[in-house]
Amino acid sequence: MEKLKRFVEHVGDATILFLKTVWIILKNPPKIRHILKYMDEIGVSAAPLIAITGFFTGGVLVVETYPTFHKFNAEYLIGALVSLSLSRELSPVLVALLVTARSGSAMAANIGTMRITEQIDALEVMAVNPIRYLIAPRLIAAIIMVPSLTVLSYTSGLLGGYFVGTQLYSINPYLFVEKMKDLTELHDITGGLYKSAVFAMVITIVACYFGYITKGGAEGVGRSTTTAVVVASVLILILDYFLTALIY
Repeated sequence: MEKLKRFVEHVGDATILFLKTVWIILKNPPKIRHILKYMDEIGVSAAPLIAITGFFTGGVLVVETYPTFHKFNAEYLIGALVSLSLSRELSPVLVALLVTARSGSAMAANIGTMRITEQIDALEVMAVNPIRYLIAPRLIAAIIMVPSLTVLSYTSGLLGGYFVGTQLYSINPYLFVEKMKDLTELHDITGGLYKSAVFAMVITIVACYFGYITKGGAEGVGRSTTTAVVVASVLILILDYFLTALIY
């Protein structure tokens, strides 16, 4: 019963934090330079990691599916399979999990450290709104950069699938591309981008929330960071099911 009560409290507090952040963004937006700083931290510096991961994800899709498709002489459909798998599911989810592990943990640790060293209290004393200064620019940056990273992951995944399919398995390059174009619709790609925008909000709010309520010194920072990463990752996988059912 106590655990249920704490769970409901956390959900309520995190929701209130999200609503406060949205209200501040609409009423008194954070400075552009702060947003750009977090866009660099969340997106630009993660781009090489996302591109490499996407490339090999596309490649492994071909390796896993080629033997089955080959039995039915349907190798030319692998391009469409790679495109649909990446755009609808793999790119949004993999990018969200990688951003959670990389940037979500950094957000929770950074804000948690500021909390235990009383820097957040100092901001409040100086009449600086901590939500506007710490959380709002991160939320805006994540909503912009996570879908952008998803596009990068999708593109590099297609390149990986094309390379493995045409060079290693001798699939006809023209058929690979044409079937991919024929069977992939804009709705498949935009649906993945909608999912990644929702994931971006979840990552930011969960990471910032657990960082914001940190207590207990250095050990508390570690605990908050771990909790933020685990909770955000589980929420992404749960939300992915409902968003997929809703969008597609």
